[in-house]
Amino acid sequence: MNRRDILKHTGLMAAGTLLGPAAIKAATSNKRKPVLTVAHITDVHIRQDENAPERFKKCLEEIKKKNVDFFLNGGDAIFDASYDDVKRERVTQLWSIWDDCIASLKSYNIYSCIGNHDIWWKAPSQEDNMYGKDYVVKRLKIPHRYYSVTKNGWHFIILDGNNKDVSLDEEQYQWLEQDLQQLAPGTPTLVMSHYPILGVTPILVGGGHKDHQRLKSLFYKHRDKVKVCLSGHNHLSDNAVYNGIRYCCNGAMSGFWWGKGDKDSAGTGYYLETPPGYAILKLYENGEVENEYIPHTY
Repeated sequence: MNRRDILKHTGLMAAGTLLGPAAIKAATSNKRKPVLTVAHITDVHIRQDENAPERFKKCLEEIKKKNVDFFLNGGDAIFDASYDDVKRERVTQLWSIWDDCIASLKSYNIYSCIGNHDIWWKAPSQEDNMYGKDYVVKRLKIPHRYYSVTKNGWHFIILDGNNKDVSLDEEQYQWLEQDLQQLAPGTPTLVMSHYPILGVTPILVGGGHKDHQRLKSLFYKHRDKVKVCLSGHNHLSDNAVYNGIRYCCNGAMSGFWWGKGDKDSAGTGYYLETPPGYAILKLYENGEVENEYIPHTY
């Protein structure tokens, strides 16, 4: 033990003598606590086969034990409504399964964004009440295809990237710009889109926002506010930081679409090197963020 260690050791003993055991316990347990603990689930791709409903319900019960305040759902809630051959009965069935699975979350708020596989574009006509995004907004019980909410001092922005070239339409971009502008300086903000805005996974498999340059510049302008951007879509997990803003692609609840994994996967249910899972975020008053991706077993 060197001189510095001896001084440190004797200092701690002296503190113990002066403060007493009760005071030391109070001091060591006075850790800062997050103002919010949030679950981020994405790419559930719920389906009736592969025992997916039961497995999803089991995972939701696991998440509830984490004492989360609410859920963020990153889109692709249902297996797929976007293919050309999908019929009305199939879309209705998948949303019914979704409703049944999340029934246990009735005491939680769920803030969802629209995924590309949630939308039934092949309805008989655009006048059909199940056509397009409006029906998904209704099924997800969200106020609009893009919107924002504020909780415990944190601001949450939910985007709709399901537009031309995977980007924000001009109406939505102008809204986003105004929404950030009206916030008080330093208001910690979380942005969620189905598609990655920046990160590692778009380099590997594509699938990112094509307007990332424009969004990156806007976020830099409001870097005192925007702290973290969440996404899914790519079924891969990454965690990148650019201009002090974190970009987290949080894998997929369904992993390899509830299957055993592709030929290059690292394990059961994996897509490439990412296991199926979800993220738990801890958000602090000063804008700090902890994002932990937690694998779940099939």
